[in-house]
Amino acid sequence: MSFSTDIKEELSKISNLANKAYVKAEMYGYLSTNNIIEEKGCIKFSTESQYNINRFGKLLNNLKIEKYNINIIGKNFSVTISKQESNLLKDIFNNYEIQEDDEHKAFIRGAFLGGGSINNPKNKYHLEIILKNLETAEKIINILHKYDINFKILNSNKLNKYSIYLKDGEDISKFLAFIGASKAVIKFEEIRVYRDMRNNVNRLVNCETANLSKTVDAAIKQIEIINKLKENGKFNELPYNLKELANLRIKNPEASLIELGKMLKEPIGKSGVNYRMKKILSEGKD
Repeated sequence: MSFSTDIKEELSKISNLANKAYVKAEMYGYLSTNNIIEEKGCIKFSTESQYNINRFGKLLNNLKIEKYNINIIGKNFSVTISKQESNLLKDIFNNYEIQEDDEHKAFIRGAFLGGGSINNPKNKYHLEIILKNLETAEKIINILHKYDINFKILNSNKLNKYSIYLKDGEDISKFLAFIGASKAVIKFEEIRVYRDMRNNVNRLVNCETANLSKTVDAAIKQIEIINKLKENGKFNELPYNLKELANLRIKNPEASLIELGKMLKEPIGKSGVNYRMKKILSEGKD
């Protein structure tokens, strides 16, 4: 599966459907995208993801919209809501306003599920959401700006769609965390660290290439283990001095052990850093 499909599968499994406010906000996000069309009064949504279509159906059921059909056309799944139920759905969102921060997250998560995509970060950083109108595009941009996630907008009037996008790796990572794709964040960060470090190697190719390559490879392995510790919950069990060093390593993947030692609140030498790093790595191997 693609990186984008994996993210949508993860998002589709989020267990918050008992909260009606979140359900409503997420559905509002879906309905705001360019993948929602209306034919003869019937609302229709299409996607390549079976998980996504199931999520959409569950949202409909929670909103008491039960008269709809799911069809498979080639590689696409589509939901067609009856005309009567489509009118009921429109009524639900007549003069609808999002109230809370968590509802904003649900709304934007729905927008990504409905009209979003992301490139494989191994190739390039690009996340995009295609929306129906300029008003919604600006609304999402303004919401995310409060969280220091800076989308840009591409206006395509001729195609009757508005695309908002990110090309910065840090912004993409923060966005994925914002919508609840925690596993995707870890995977994205692993790829981003590797890419950025390799780029640094290329820029520093005239330096001590052999030693630098060893430093990079060692740092990559260290960061992978640190991320695994965070993922399985063991990271919070580490002593403060180990967590401090681990966080510095993630933020400074290109730094040597000597440089990391100088960054600590209470600086230590290379041998001290090496000892702490071995303790961190040994926790990851348990």
